[in-house]
Amino acid sequence: MVGTSHDSTVRAILYAFLANLGIAIAKSWAALVTGSGSMLAEAIHSYADTGNQVLLYLGLKQAQRPPDKEHPLGYGKLSYFWSFIVAIMLFSLGGLFSIYEGYHKLKHPEELSQVWIAITVLLIAILLEGGSLMGCLREIRKLRGDRPFREWLKNTRNSELVVVLGEDVGAQFGLVLALFFLWLAWATGNPVYDAIGSMCIGVVLLIISVFIAWRVKSLLVGRSADPEVQAAIDEIVTADPDVLQVYNTITIQFGPQTMVAIKVKMDPGLTINEAVRDINELERELKARIPKIGWCFVEIDLCD
Repeated sequence: MVGTSHDSTVRAILYAFLANLGIAIAKSWAALVTGSGSMLAEAIHSYADTGNQVLLYLGLKQAQRPPDKEHPLGYGKLSYFWSFIVAIMLFSLGGLFSIYEGYHKLKHPEELSQVWIAITVLLIAILLEGGSLMGCLREIRKLRGDRPFREWLKNTRNSELVVVLGEDVGAQFGLVLALFFLWLAWATGNPVYDAIGSMCIGVVLLIISVFIAWRVKSLLVGRSADPEVQAAIDEIVTADPDVLQVYNTITIQFGPQTMVAIKVKMDPGLTINEAVRDINELERELKARIPKIGWCFVEIDLCD
């Protein structure tokens, strides 16, 4: 059976939210005390990530709304919409602001003070973000099973986990860069390195946000189900003794649910009533064995 991923996604979002909120507050305090541009960029990044987790959870809940007359296939794609908004926020509030702050500090450098406070906060933040990243990877491992990680990342339709993973990876890179350039500025007495660190963090966030937006774009447009789900559908349909040939199978992912449309050739010896009963049984079996399927349409034909 192909299971659902709602619980794993919620846990990953919660891990990231708690870690980012605590880290954002600590970074803000350290930025005020030290005057570090890299630390301020990291604080803004963490606040943006905290807000992003709220948006991801909002999308996850809205995607569960039942279908209605205006939206007969439900609201599943709302999760993709909010994931795309998160990518835009990461690009603007995270990446562009960090680059701007670094450029400002580069033009108007300021002496740093009590750098040890910022370094301590960054080391603690690296541990907390590492915990969030490990939590996200643990939830991903539950979903991907025996599939290699790269294959899961390429084929997954779970936009929320992709966003959380991207944010966690970007946060870890940003923290390491902030720590390195802050130490460099302290060791050399040259605050320019701190400004360069802020700009480097911005570039990392821009790259991560573009990657997330690119991955979510295909889901917004309309992407087929995960290959694992498609393979399970084909296996169930071809195993039906009354199905002589499968002409075409179309799947479209709508957030957590999948729509399936299948065109088949059936045993010509069946009466109309027998064929209808067989199709109904086939649809029930597909939904029972693959809970992700929300809508299933099977059409009988003599050719494709």
